[in-house]
Amino acid sequence: MELCITSLNSGSNGNCYYVGNEQDAVLIDAGISCRETEKRMARLGLSMKRLRAIFVSHEHADHIRGIATLAKKYQLPVYITPDTLRSGRIVLNQAYFVPLQAHEPVQIGALTVTAFRKLHDACDPHSFVVSCNETRVGVFTDIGAPCEQLIHHFQQCHAAILEANYDEAMLDGGPYPYYLKNRIRGGKGHLSNRQALALFTAYKPAFMSHLLLGHLSKDNNCPRLVQELFSKHAEGTEVVVASRYAETPVYRICAGSMSAVPAAPMAYQTSLFG
Repeated sequence: MELCITSLNSGSNGNCYYVGNEQDAVLIDAGISCRETEKRMARLGLSMKRLRAIFVSHEHADHIRGIATLAKKYQLPVYITPDTLRSGRIVLNQAYFVPLQAHEPVQIGALTVTAFRKLHDACDPHSFVVSCNETRVGVFTDIGAPCEQLIHHFQQCHAAILEANYDEAMLDGGPYPYYLKNRIRGGKGHLSNRQALALFTAYKPAFMSHLLLGHLSKDNNCPRLVQELFSKHAEGTEVVVASRYAETPVYRICAGSMSAVPAAPMAYQTSLFG
């Protein structure tokens, strides 16, 4: 069974990723408002009624901003670690809180969501792999460096949303204060273009049909630069740079398929490279 994916927004102003099949869907993070989530899904032909859960990677505001309202309005369970819930000060009805545990697969209809720890300057940060039968999609952003677990899961994905946060020369020559530059590149901050490209070229499986590059810095990166850099090494993988201002098209991902054609809008019913 295929999976459909889209980035509803990707950047320091908000992160929200949709993964689903014809019956069920989940959001990985909800860092834009409930209203904006609804608007962007509607433009793509995606029904809010198909959402079954929200999975939270960590407590930074650009990943949690819309959670409380979405959960309450649509009665969605929120899979989040207790430390992340506490650190993020999310006002969440206890009925919607489901403790998240690394390496414990969560079944959402025919979807299986598995979390694993990542390197980031948050209290208990996780990345996610969403699978349906043999099709696997990874959501790998806010990563200071590629760890062995990330490499392991990346090699198994038919599609991935991968961080390419900054260009090293732009960060070095840019206006950020020295402490912030060190935080970004310090091993628990964000993944540079070079680090992301090294992961992609060394460990991309031959069956990876789509790579969505996300969480680009507004000040320290350039979408055109990222697109050109990765497209040179794509070898049949469709490379998409996710926007910090708008949703991407919906992409259909299927094990055994190398199709790179965006899905038509669906009408739904009622530390290695440091």
